[in-house]
Amino acid sequence: MKNLYIMGAPGSGKTMVALGLAQKFQAEGYKVAYFKPVGAPCFSPDQYDADAVLLKETLQMAAPIADIVPFCAGSSYLSGNRRKEKLAAIEAAFQRVSADADLVIIDGAMFPFVMCSWEMDDISFARRFNAAAVVVIKLEDDFSFDRALFYNEHLQLKGIPIAGNIFNGVPRPLQAKTEGIFVPLLQEKGYPVAGVIPRRAEISSPTVAEYQAALGGEILVGQDRLHLLVEDIVIGAMTLDSALRYLRRSADKAVVLGGDRADLALAALETSTSVLILTGGLYPDVKVLARAEEKGVPVILVHYDTYTAVEKMHRVSRHLRPEDKNGIRITLENIEEYCNWQAVLEALKS
Repeated sequence: MKNLYIMGAPGSGKTMVALGLAQKFQAEGYKVAYFKPVGAPCFSPDQYDADAVLLKETLQMAAPIADIVPFCAGSSYLSGNRRKEKLAAIEAAFQRVSADADLVIIDGAMFPFVMCSWEMDDISFARRFNAAAVVVIKLEDDFSFDRALFYNEHLQLKGIPIAGNIFNGVPRPLQAKTEGIFVPLLQEKGYPVAGVIPRRAEISSPTVAEYQAALGGEILVGQDRLHLLVEDIVIGAMTLDSALRYLRRSADKAVVLGGDRADLALAALETSTSVLILTGGLYPDVKVLARAEEKGVPVILVHYDTYTAVEKMHRVSRHLRPEDKNGIRITLENIEEYCNWQAVLEALKS
């Protein structure tokens, strides 16, 4: 039986698809292990890959985290000429993790091409670990679909079996286009589609805490409300006259604006707002903090300019934690309801 390699672009939800499939295959009676050969950079010895911790606990794996994620790659990994040593360590860790498993679900790196110079990219590992691929697609526009198609073509050229493509977290405005255009295009080219999973805020929207961690800001109000979900980011650059009409268009949003824009901050607090992000290191008027306290809206002060803060926020994606039982359950429901997991399983058996 082949193993299963989950690959895709950052923010596509690879780990959530891996988690859902792992739970489903486990429920079908298979012994499932999880492996991530190349994790995100770790900046301290006691820092662990959050995805690995989640899968380890959910699947009740006995393997240590150091085996589940044997290597963390930084963006300057070529500076150290230790390819053979690292590759040997990754292969040895895989043998230990997979020893008692019927199949291993392997989680891809940030991009499938990461560490291609050392032949330690996703496609090279898929061949090395006898794995079929599932490509997880995050749709933003037609170019993101082109990227997914490019991955499929490269997999085919390299002789890696494709168990399916899964469109994940598809927003409602793109649902019809996905089913009417993107899915048929993939199928016409001979690439299997295993599912179209609609966006669910419970597992796709980052929390205020995740944005705060990315920005490193100071929490002025709402320390106990960092669990709130953020479904949209709005930049407070409008005039006060048009502010309320504009701000009412988005629910559960983060409003990013200068700390000196007390008028806009107060207007935002009268709409569905999950957090105020105040930029430029400018402390707000006391009226803003008092109203935020009344409304239960966190206020975070950062020293970046608005453009930099928004750029950093756009890189944030949701990470489930082991204690989030509802989110973990939803990943399984998505696979059962929206995915042809049987076809994926059959591809692993062939």
